[in-house]
Amino acid sequence: MNLRLLIPLIAISALLGLLFIGLGMNSRDLPSPLVGKPAPAFQLEALEDAEHILTEQDFIGEVALVNVWATWCSTCRAEKPLLMELAAGGIPIHAFNYRDERDAALRYLSVSDNPYQVIAYDPRGDAGIDWGVYATPETYVLDAEGVIRYKRIGPLNRQLLLDEVLPLVEKLRDEQRRNEARRVAQS
Repeated sequence: MNLRLLIPLIAISALLGLLFIGLGMNSRDLPSPLVGKPAPAFQLEALEDAEHILTEQDFIGEVALVNVWATWCSTCRAEKPLLMELAAGGIPIHAFNYRDERDAALRYLSVSDNPYQVIAYDPRGDAGIDWGVYATPETYVLDAEGVIRYKRIGPLNRQLLLDEVLPLVEKLRDEQRRNEARRVAQS
């Protein structure tokens, strides 16, 4: 076979192979460059009080989830019962109301339950960009120092909570307790 024909054939085969592999990947499993790094800084109005400014410090201090949601997001509404269970079980959940209308979000929360302790209002998606938001819903697990330890693109489900989220939250809480005990012992 002629070498001139063989080289393009190999190149095209390699490119098609990469494309085939890429098409088989689940976009929910995309690795986040933020996992293992401190939560990105932000400064946003609180959803419920435009006079109150929230920062990433309002999300830090205990192991917590951060959920990105919007009223126009049907899967956000579908995952809300699970978030309510987590909140009722003592897991703090903070949130970004993402690219939404404040009045619509407030109306939505007034007629349904609210699992969130703190909600930052991100109408233009500025903080969302810094946090690497692809779409709503997205959920992050923060450790007590504010380091992102997990990111989920798409809705949570019960099996994911049991297999990934809850074991991680418990592990991080154990780490937090050990660190606090160590600090007390050193003082």
